[in-house]
Amino acid sequence: MTQGYDSLYAASLDDPETFWKEQSKHIDWFTSPDEILSYSQEGNWKWFEGGTLNTSYLAIDRHIDRGRGGETAIIYDSPVTDTKRRYSYRELKYEVSRLAGALRALGVKRGDRVILYLPMIPETIFAMLACARIGAIHSVVFGGFAAHELQKRIDDAKPKALLTASCGIEVNRVIPYKPIVDRALELASHEVDSVVVLQRHQVKADLNQSRDHDWQHVIAKSMPAECLPLQATDPLYIIYTSGTTGKPKGVLRDNGGHAVAMEFSMRTIYDMSPGDVFWAASDVGWVVGHSYIVYAPLIRGCTTVLYEGKPVKTPDAGAFWRVVEEHHVNALFTAPTAIRAMRKEDPEAALMKRYDLSSLRNMFLAGERCDVSTLEWLSCNLGVPVIDHWWQTESGWPMLANMTGIELLPIKPGSAGKPVCGYEMKVVDEYGAECPPKVEGTLLVRCPLPPGTLIDLWQDSERFQKSYFDSYPGYYLTGDGAYRDENGYFYIVGRIDDVINVAGHRLSTASLEEAISSNPSVAECAVIGIDDALKGQVPIALVVTKTGLTAGPDELEKELVAKVREAFGAVASLKHVLITEHLPKTRSGKVLRSALRAIANGKELPSVATIDDPHVLDEIRALFERELFEAKAVK
Repeated sequence: MTQGYDSLYAASLDDPETFWKEQSKHIDWFTSPDEILSYSQEGNWKWFEGGTLNTSYLAIDRHIDRGRGGETAIIYDSPVTDTKRRYSYRELKYEVSRLAGALRALGVKRGDRVILYLPMIPETIFAMLACARIGAIHSVVFGGFAAHELQKRIDDAKPKALLTASCGIEVNRVIPYKPIVDRALELASHEVDSVVVLQRHQVKADLNQSRDHDWQHVIAKSMPAECLPLQATDPLYIIYTSGTTGKPKGVLRDNGGHAVAMEFSMRTIYDMSPGDVFWAASDVGWVVGHSYIVYAPLIRGCTTVLYEGKPVKTPDAGAFWRVVEEHHVNALFTAPTAIRAMRKEDPEAALMKRYDLSSLRNMFLAGERCDVSTLEWLSCNLGVPVIDHWWQTESGWPMLANMTGIELLPIKPGSAGKPVCGYEMKVVDEYGAECPPKVEGTLLVRCPLPPGTLIDLWQDSERFQKSYFDSYPGYYLTGDGAYRDENGYFYIVGRIDDVINVAGHRLSTASLEEAISSNPSVAECAVIGIDDALKGQVPIALVVTKTGLTAGPDELEKELVAKVREAFGAVASLKHVLITEHLPKTRSGKVLRSALRAIANGKELPSVATIDDPHVLDEIRALFERELFEAKAVK
C-alpha cells in the first residue's frame, strides 16, 4: 500500500465512512450497500446496511469464478491420525454445497441456528461454510467441552440441528463425542430436531434412529445448494465466551462488516496475498479459528492450514517447524503458550534448526500477553519479525498490532503494538480521566467500533449494553488493563481483575510475571494474590522450569524473590515461589488464574469447563496444601 501507517490510521478515524467504503470495495457484493454507517433507534451502529452478499461465496465461489478453482484452499495436516490432504477451491465448493443441501433437506433455513461440536477436521470448515451458504447461523462449540457446557449453549442458541463426529483425538487419547452430545441433549430443555454424526474410524458412534443421521448418508442424498443472498446486517455466527454470571455470552457477528474486516486484516495486518499460505495454529472452536483458520484466509484467496495436533508431543517440539517447511507456510499465528511449551522442551531450538523455514515471512503471537523473554527467544532463533498483537473474541480481529501490510514499524518487546485502523483507544484511571504515558489504567475503545466487531449478544441486548458500554458512555470497555508509551505503543497488563493490592499498592500480575520470566530457568509462570491479614494481599508465583535444568527450588526462589524486589521494591514482597510441572490452562492456552486464586484462598472454584487437563487442578491443590497451608502461609 502506498500510504504509511500514520496517515492510513488517521484517515480511518477522521472519516470512517469514506475509509470503510473504500475497504468494502475489496469484496464482491451482490448489491452495494445503501449506507456505510447507520444507527438503529436504540443507538446501535450498523455497517453496510442495504448491501447483500454471501460469506460462503466470498470464501469459495468467487475464486473459482476468477479462474482459481484448481488452487489449494485447505491443507489438512493431522499427525494424530497420520493424515494429510489438500482441497482445491473447486473441491471445497463440492463439499460445502453438498452439506448445505443436506442441511436444507433436514429443514434448516435462513436464520436457524446450527451447533457444530466437531474436532479439527475439514468437515468442520465445510459445516461452517455450509451454514453461511444458506443463511443459517452457526455456533461452534469446542470439541470435548463437558456435556453441561454444551447443554447451556444448546438451550441458549436453540439450534435446529447439531453436527458432531464420533470422536476427537488429543495427542494419543481418543475422546468419544457422541456420549457427551447425548448427555447434553438429555440435560437440555430445548429439543434439537436433527443430529448429524460423522463416523471416524477410531470410534463408531451409536445412532438414535429417531433423531440421528449418518453424515455420509445425508450427503449422498443431497443436492448442492447455491449461495443465498443475505443482508450485510444478517447474523453469520454466534461464538460463546465465558461470563461472570455463569451464563455464557453469545457474541454475535454479522456477514457484511465481518467479511470486510477479514479481508482488510489479511491484507494490511498479516500482509497476505491470494495464493499465500497462512497458518493459524489454533482451534476452530475459538475466535482465532473462526477468523484466521476459516474465514479471513479463504476470503482473501489464500491457502489455509488446518492442523490436528499439538506444538509438542505430536511427535515433538519440532512439529510446528515441520509443518512450516513441508507446506511452505508464509505466515504463522499462534499463542505464546505454544511457544513456551516448545521452548521448555527445546531450549536451544535444536529441533527448529533442523527445518528449512525460508518460506516464513512473519510470525504472529496473540491469545494472551507474550512475555519479553519468550518473544526474544523466538525472534533470535527464527530470524523473521515476531509480532505480538492483541484482540478479543468480541472484536473478532486485531485491535492492537504492527500492520505489516502497510508499514512494518519498530518492534517493541512487551508491546502489542499500535491501534489498528478503526480503533481509537485511550487508557483511563478509576475516575475516567485519561492516564498519562506509562501509567496503567483501563483500556477503552471509542464508539462506533469498526466493522467486524460484535453487533450484539445473542438474545441478550440488555447484557450487551451493560457489559460493554454502560460503564463509560461512548466507549467500549475492553476489560483489560494497559498503558501506552510516548510513541503510541500500547502494553496490555492483563484483565482488570488480575491486579494484586498489596498494602494499598496496585501491582499487575503481568508486570510481576515479566520479571520472573526473565530468569533463564523459568519456562513459564503465573502470579496470583493470596489473602493476607496485614497487607490485604501478597503475591505468590507458580513456576514451571525448563527441561534439563538442575538448579534447586530454594536457590531459584531466592533468585526470583531478589529479582522482583529489584524490579518493584520491597512493596512487591514475593514470599513464595512454588515449582510445578504444569499450570492449569484453558484449552486455548490461557492460565486459569481465577482457579488458582480460589484454591489458594480456600474459595469455591469458578466454572472450569474449558480446562485443558482437569487433573492439573488436583496437583496444584496438593502443592498449595503441602507448601503453603502446612506452613501456615495461608490462614
